[in-house]
Amino acid sequence: MKIPCTGVILAGGLNSRFLGQNKAFIRIGGRRIIDRIFSVFEDVFEEILLVTNNPIQYAEYDCLITTDIFPIRSSLTGIHAGLFYASTPYTFFSACDTPFLKRETIEFVLETTDESSDITVPAISAGFEPLCAVYSKRCLPVIERQIAGKQFKIQLLFKQVRVKKIPEESFLEQDPRLLSFFNINTLDDVIKAEKIENKFAHPIHTRTPV
Repeated sequence: MKIPCTGVILAGGLNSRFLGQNKAFIRIGGRRIIDRIFSVFEDVFEEILLVTNNPIQYAEYDCLITTDIFPIRSSLTGIHAGLFYASTPYTFFSACDTPFLKRETIEFVLETTDESSDITVPAISAGFEPLCAVYSKRCLPVIERQIAGKQFKIQLLFKQVRVKKIPEESFLEQDPRLLSFFNINTLDDVIKAEKIENKFAHPIHTRTPV
């Protein structure tokens, strides 16, 4: 890791499409998504934060657990909280619903990050991956102004800071199917994830499911 960086997992979503079920605790291949991500983070980061509005659900995890500072649920307010509480100048963010996030993908984003950029983000054919990206603390005042203006789209932040884009082809060697960017949005995605797990995914060092 070229720069000091904290790993942050955002777990503050409303889960409205899952009848209130927490997506972080959905099991893929018999393992909870949050356990899979946390195990990868433990291999990469010395400091891990988890941003959630239900801290008690994550009490078993050996990391700093915090909540949003602004009383509005959005990915942008989660990013703000992670940046605010991180002790390092740079922070890598992941959502809690990415069951196939690879260590190699995280490490490649970290290796590509340098001090000339405020955000380092994968840019794949489907668009930016803002929750598999590194943000500098320099983004904090910009995010705060944006939230104060009730503008919560992360894409708007990209227009106000220096962004380094990592093209899709850069990830194909370590993640040829780009599974690191697959996330669970619907019940159909859960079914698809199980199929991916059975066909493509390799065993991942994970916490023991409870």
